[in-house]
Amino acid sequence: MTPPSAPWLGAVALGDGTVRFRLWAPAARRVELLLDGRAHTMAPEDDGCHCLTLRAAAGARYRYRIDGGEPLPDPASRWQPDGLHGDSAVVDPTAHAWQDPAWRGRPWHEAVVYELHVGSCGGYRGVAEQLPRLAQWGITAIELMPLAQFPGRRNWGYDGALPFAPAAAYGHPDELRALVDRAHALGLMVLLDVVYNHFGPDGNHLGGYAPMFFRDDLPTPWGAAIDFRVPQVQRFFIDNALMWLREYRFDGLRLDAVHAIRPPAFLGQLREAVYQALPPDRQVHLVLENEDNRASLLGPGGYTAQWNDDFHNALHVMLTGETDGYYAAYAREPERLLARVLGEGFAYQGQAMHDGRLRGEPSAQLPPTAFVAFLQNHDQVGNRAFGERLRELVDEPRLRAATALLALCPMIPLFFQGEPWGSRAPFLFFTDFEPPLDAQVREGRRREFARFPAFADAHARGAIPDPNAPETFARSQVRIDEAGAGEGARWAAWFAALLALRHRHLVPLLPQARALGAGVPGPGAVEARWSLGALELQLAANFGDAPVPLAAFPGARVLHAENGAGDGERLPPAGFVARLRDAP
Repeated sequence: MTPPSAPWLGAVALGDGTVRFRLWAPAARRVELLLDGRAHTMAPEDDGCHCLTLRAAAGARYRYRIDGGEPLPDPASRWQPDGLHGDSAVVDPTAHAWQDPAWRGRPWHEAVVYELHVGSCGGYRGVAEQLPRLAQWGITAIELMPLAQFPGRRNWGYDGALPFAPAAAYGHPDELRALVDRAHALGLMVLLDVVYNHFGPDGNHLGGYAPMFFRDDLPTPWGAAIDFRVPQVQRFFIDNALMWLREYRFDGLRLDAVHAIRPPAFLGQLREAVYQALPPDRQVHLVLENEDNRASLLGPGGYTAQWNDDFHNALHVMLTGETDGYYAAYAREPERLLARVLGEGFAYQGQAMHDGRLRGEPSAQLPPTAFVAFLQNHDQVGNRAFGERLRELVDEPRLRAATALLALCPMIPLFFQGEPWGSRAPFLFFTDFEPPLDAQVREGRRREFARFPAFADAHARGAIPDPNAPETFARSQVRIDEAGAGEGARWAAWFAALLALRHRHLVPLLPQARALGAGVPGPGAVEARWSLGALELQLAANFGDAPVPLAAFPGARVLHAENGAGDGERLPPAGFVARLRDAP
């Protein structure tokens, strides 16, 4: 696909005081633009679009009226000042004076990612205030949960209905640009989570005037599937990706749940269009979430990396003993599965899971940096009934060992908001839906957890937090000032020291990293080795209850150790050690 040179849909400022308005509405007979209270008939085009160019200033309010119906916001709106159901507004993306126009990004192997939810961190301005401390600790990239305009003022972002409009609850689009600018000035990349597999349950009107946007032969958990066979649908989402990368200068995108995108060939079209459309000197990173573990999408000429659920799930079972839900696939021999992750990338590479379903493709040929590893993220914390973090579920020595394993592993580490200072605040599932959707979501959430033995009693007592209650969102706020004293300051200093070791000793050599093997030295323990070119790295961790043998690594020096590890030939419970030696 030839990469777009200019936005196709929406209100596009042309630089001469005029704005071109275009809507794809192939099922509409007549489309009117309602601009600042006046109606203007739009001209139909051959591809099903309706277009009109008028004089308009930035901030001008508008809607579309289709076949005399109720006025609707623009599905490609760049700004919804009054929220999802309000007017759309014209935005001039050239109005912001970028402070660091020479920024071209950072190499992927330098990434240490911090995932955050903008709303629970105080909006765009609140996030910007946190950036200096994050950079000081060794974070090199922040990843924002989805920003697409959603219903109400509180939402995780996966219920977005207008994917081109940054959520009004977080601030003005220029404040988002200022946030990206501030991050770049501190040397931080900014990644954005985007949702191209579905629209939210409220506020999407495309089916009424562009029914071919969807298909009814492919069921999804969110309703009718998006039809990625249609060229106009492909262009809609490619333009969206390019908007974030061009107009907001994001350094990369994380594509949510791409296993739900059908046909999957669109993923190749999107990747090719993005890289062809951007200057060759820009370092832009495209990351996948993909339950199918399709290793063939990664590597040279493919996507940069994938979130590695296998790393998290196997390690979570080892740390907590939980085996409900998706953890059931890791209940047997989690040590062996984690060792395979460390040595080969994915735990499941075409094997049958506990339910008989085949999952994955061979991944040992991929570099460690093709995988994003994590102990916690928005899903793994927020999709618990009470949003508990590992600080509430795991004793501190084992959690420190697990965090050290993540921080010093050659995969790309991702940390969730609050993790650097050991926050204990929950991260709950929150929404701001109007009736009757609010009650449907609340009861659906409670039915979901009724299936889990660990939460059945809480469900019976009605204790599962109401997603729509304001206090549910309030409890999920992240207070970085907790890192300034006491337990938070102690944890943050330890965390920063870990990342300093990573940046000094590992990051410069990661482009040469390749796995040399991994194994299970005893119950609850793993050991793995990597070649880093001139050096070899060994990591070993014991989450079990008894000491295990520590594999010999002649000539090694200890890079980091936790809980008495590294002083002998055995690894104690909750022990972790990282050792380096010159390559033979």
